[in-house]
Amino acid sequence: MSASPPRSPARPARPQRRPQPTRQAPRPPVRPRRPRRPRWAMRAVTTLSVVVLASAGIGHSVMAGLDADIARVDPFKDMKNRPAAGHGMNVLLVGTDGRDKITERERRKYRLGGAPCHCTDTIMIVHISADRERATVVSLPRDSYAEVPAHLDGTTGRPHAAHPIKLNAAYAEGGPQLTVRTVEDMTHLKIDHYLEVDFITFMRTVDVLGGVRICTAQPLKDSYTGLNLSAGSHTLGGGQALQYVRSRHVDAASDLGRMKRQQRFLAALIERATSSGVLLNPIRFRDVTRAVLGSVRADTGFGTDELLDLGRAMRNFSPSSSEFTTVPVGQLGFAVKGIGSTLKWDRAGADRLFRSLRDDKPLATSSAHAPTPTPSPTPTPTHASEPRGPVPATVEVAPGQIRVQAENGTGTAGLARRMDAALAAAGFATNHLPVSAARHDVRRTVVSFDPRWDRSARSLAAALPGSELRAVPGLGPVLRVTVGADFTGAVRPVRVAAPATPPVESSVIRGDEKVC
Repeated sequence: MSASPPRSPARPARPQRRPQPTRQAPRPPVRPRRPRRPRWAMRAVTTLSVVVLASAGIGHSVMAGLDADIARVDPFKDMKNRPAAGHGMNVLLVGTDGRDKITERERRKYRLGGAPCHCTDTIMIVHISADRERATVVSLPRDSYAEVPAHLDGTTGRPHAAHPIKLNAAYAEGGPQLTVRTVEDMTHLKIDHYLEVDFITFMRTVDVLGGVRICTAQPLKDSYTGLNLSAGSHTLGGGQALQYVRSRHVDAASDLGRMKRQQRFLAALIERATSSGVLLNPIRFRDVTRAVLGSVRADTGFGTDELLDLGRAMRNFSPSSSEFTTVPVGQLGFAVKGIGSTLKWDRAGADRLFRSLRDDKPLATSSAHAPTPTPSPTPTPTHASEPRGPVPATVEVAPGQIRVQAENGTGTAGLARRMDAALAAAGFATNHLPVSAARHDVRRTVVSFDPRWDRSARSLAAALPGSELRAVPGLGPVLRVTVGADFTGAVRPVRVAAPATPPVESSVIRGDEKVC
């Protein structure tokens, strides 16, 4: 028992030799590095999961708040005897004026004129295939001859019996509802959704995407919109893009040529959206959508689910999966009393076209091609043009079809009578009843017009260089010229140009054939 105590201090000495290998071996500190691969893989899987969830549940919650940003309209209210539904989805896309939402600086820079006309500049049917892999865009000429049913005038509230109009006048008379009714009657297609886009929406869309690239083989210059592009490739911001799609005085094709440029631009816009990653990133898609939807009007059924459905569908879109065409036109310059010059569709070709949409078939493989339209004879100017006189301005509407009332807006006696005589000599249909205006301090001559007769107004203004165009909804078919102190007694001669080639091509073009 006495010898046992000395052995107890020796026990802790033995473990002192064992820790030495632990200090010398580097392996234990290395072990924490091994989980790095699993953690990286976990992050990747998590990221992919978030993207997938954002496209579904989380995407829905992210997008749900955007409903409040969309102004609502009910274009289908009380509609009866509508066409039977086909396959796929038909969206009526309407482009309206909306210049009252644009700053004064932008109005001047992009030549947007004075008061808004609250009219439709663009009417398109966008068909999304049932498998959501193809989009077809059909442009409907704004001057198409149409017949509207009985309705209440959207501007005056007065009842109207059924009567013929130009297609774009349906909006001015009865708003979105009459526009949808008229388009369905003309196409026998059921419209599933309605989208209304104005100037500021268009500009925001282009700007938020960082601009859209377009190409032109010929220089494009339009003094009305201020467009001035050299031949070649250009990346257009929102304002320039608006000038591009609004211009209709760059060639003799006028509105029909403008529709082709609108289609070309829309193809480039799809290419930009699908190639920039916007549609693959739910957060960026939300930000882009939020920037755009603040000034869009849509039907009450076009909500979050539809936005997400379109967003997912468009991820598979490319310019090659979109196709563009214009409704076949059978007769140009079809004159209608009280309306002016209209375009009559080629009924057989139009029926084939819209049947293909109802059956959800690609147009490129269908026979929906219209025959070459037969242009109406170009009206002979009723004024004489001296060889050494002013060069006649090219206009869209013959002066003989434009009815005018002259009124004196100055204190100088006889100016309205002189204006009436000068316009009559230039071929305009004046009423020969000049009157005195309410104001007598007008410095600049004003052409007042009903937005439904805007082409006539532009043609009249071309004969009065320096005059101001002023939209007056409800004014009717007679344009009013308020003579200002700037009137010198001279009126510039005008003429309607004959198109060198048939301005309508009914062929179907894929989006990748329209982009640069």
